Amino acid sequence: MSIKSFPPAKIPLKIIVIGGGAAGFFGAIAAVEINGQDSQITSQVTLIETGRPLAKVRISGGGRCNVTHACFESNLLIQNYPRGGNALRGAFSRFQPKQTIAWFESRGVKLKTEADGRIFPVSDNSETIVQCLIYRAESLGVKIRTGVAVRSVIKDKLKDEFLVELSSGEFLTCDRLLLATGSHPSGYEIARNLGHEIIKPLPSLFTFNIPDIRLEGLAGVSAEVVKIKLLDSSVVPFNKSSNKKSDLNLEQTGAVLITHWGLSGPAVLKLSSWGARVLGDRQYQAQIQINWLPKFTIEEVRSLLISAKSELAQRLIHGHCVFLEIPKRLWQSFVIVNSIDSSLRWADISKKQLNQLLTELTQGQYAIAGKGAFKEEFVTCGGVNLKEVEFKTMESRKCPNLFFAGEILDIDGVTGGFNFQSAWTTGWLAGQAMGNTHPKP
Repeated sequence: MSIKSFPPAKIPLKIIVIGGGAAGFFGAIAAVEINGQDSQITSQVTLIETGRPLAKVRISGGGRCNVTHACFESNLLIQNYPRGGNALRGAFSRFQPKQTIAWFESRGVKLKTEADGRIFPVSDNSETIVQCLIYRAESLGVKIRTGVAVRSVIKDKLKDEFLVELSSGEFLTCDRLLLATGSHPSGYEIARNLGHEIIKPLPSLFTFNIPDIRLEGLAGVSAEVVKIKLLDSSVVPFNKSSNKKSDLNLEQTGAVLITHWGLSGPAVLKLSSWGARVLGDRQYQAQIQINWLPKFTIEEVRSLLISAKSELAQRLIHGHCVFLEIPKRLWQSFVIVNSIDSSLRWADISKKQLNQLLTELTQGQYAIAGKGAFKEEFVTCGGVNLKEVEFKTMESRKCPNLFFAGEILDIDGVTGGFNFQSAWTTGWLAGQAMGNTHPKP
């Protein structure tokens, strides 16, 4: 009589994800998906979120959710991360925007690429992304717990497990733990208590408060191509390992929007990101230089202004700008603040007045008096020291079976979908590693 064979029993692998944002959900989903139905290991995944799940996803991109960016070369992609780019190089070779697009589209979410490279759901509604992630997590059996906070996490080295204390007084244990708490202080505290160094968190991606008479009354005026440079670059911190100044890009070119409080727009946001630590160290008091005509050399601008003396001789300077790139109202402001009479014609402009306009157009200096918010979205530089994380798996080098994903790490990108991409990438890598790790016998 033959003996009937039975498949080996599945061994439960308990995983807890703290943080219900993009990285947390992606990590939880990946931890289950890596196993497959035929796996001998089944992951029991619990996701804990204090507030509303995927809150930042819901409000991102003006409620449309800028999922990622159409940049598919790792070497180019990492250039959009003021901090963490080099660490992400290998990670992007495994999961980058191409994989993000394929992941969502294979789950019924169609995406579109806009002219500037930003990628959104075709629905133009962030709820499409939110519901996709929640539905996928629930369908895989991920237990989502909301409205409860984590008080503390202790690593029991003897049992090789984590003891997680909740605000409800309940205690949970797990074999693997993923911290995906974004910039919330509680996540930094847990990481610190488990042996990690936290690089001081500071805001990144913010607008500039600039009280300046040249900008007054011009809210809503924009220019498509402007170069902004952060002056006093001598304050850039030194890289201790190389004894050289940090490789910060303190000059950005792009669109600028004048606001009620100062300046915003892609060029400003990118500059704030690259200069986040410099500006933070200076309490957001700094000087910037603006070239409103970066397509021209200074001599070309001077030549065109001189040519206007004859070509526009009988026209009023106040009403006739030489450059199509300069918005009319901004030009008129420059004319007024430089004490050029509204009745003065181009033929009568003095050399001094011409030089004043030249400086205003190409080398105008403005004082930043503080920072503003980027709508309701915010990004933080700083977090868990990247040297303490293995980026092939996102596992801690200090505490085995502890993983990190998303903004809790000292990674931040410029505007345009890059911060979400780092969340998808690190979440996916962490989830794959957690779910694919066999429990110790």
